[in-house]
Amino acid sequence: MTKTFKTALMAATALAGLGTAASAETYALVQINQQALFFNLMNEGAQAKADELGDELVIFNANNDPAAQDSAIETYIQQGVDGIAVVAIDTNGIMSAVEQAAEAGISVVGIDAVLPEGPHAAQVGVDNAQAGAMMGEYFVEHMNEEMGGTAKIGIVGALNSTIQNIRQQGFTDAIEGAEGVEMATVVDGQNVQDLALAAAENLITANPDLDAIYATGEPALLSAIAAVESQGRQEDIKVFGWDLTQQAIDGIDAGYVQAVIQQDPREMGSTAIGILDDLATGGSTEPNVSVPVTIVTSENVDEFRSIFE
Repeated sequence: MTKTFKTALMAATALAGLGTAASAETYALVQINQQALFFNLMNEGAQAKADELGDELVIFNANNDPAAQDSAIETYIQQGVDGIAVVAIDTNGIMSAVEQAAEAGISVVGIDAVLPEGPHAAQVGVDNAQAGAMMGEYFVEHMNEEMGGTAKIGIVGALNSTIQNIRQQGFTDAIEGAEGVEMATVVDGQNVQDLALAAAENLITANPDLDAIYATGEPALLSAIAAVESQGRQEDIKVFGWDLTQQAIDGIDAGYVQAVIQQDPREMGSTAIGILDDLATGGSTEPNVSVPVTIVTSENVDEFRSIFE
């Protein structure tokens, strides 16, 4: 069995039996993976919205494979779903499938990862460049107030992720030229937990004078935390990153995780399904729908603890 056929079969199987409620619309959410809490919370928000509307939702897990996302969308087109939401791995590569969906009269909404100009109906998410810059500005301010005005910082990124590259660029643009900042290097965790952990450990080992780490996504942040702990560097490395987890909250409480950008993935999923439903029932949408972010620190972390209870 070929990989593409297997992927198509998985998508078709996920749709089996959805015709039982003739009056309900059927939407598909093409997801990146189900390892990261961020994506699972997005799925929860999407499912809750579909349930509220009395619609059907199928969720496809691509397991970090962009080709699997393409095949899933093609299968959903053949099945005649009423709308597709996609969290793209390869934002440029996915566009051929997005165009096929649009040609078939199926609305597509991009979530989180920003799709290039094309026929999709809307984009839901945060301004990742702006949020990255916000964190960069926060880092420089913290460095000046709490770290003696100088800091060597490394980045745990995911060079295969368009969205995380945007977060990385927003951050580095904000700190570029700031007095006292020394850039170490960028290591590539590929948005996969095990690879990100090895990358973070290598970053710390290669830079014994490292003062800070910026992590561009949940696997990178979890890995930076684990690497700091495993190498006993909690006293001298501050961690900044994206997407709150219980481990990040523990790090904030311990004092070495300094700040985490928290998105609202549940709201992203809910908003995307709401837009698809509006379009399927004759409504309209704005092309860009923003969901705000919060920088979580020791000052406001109590507001977020209940997420992980």
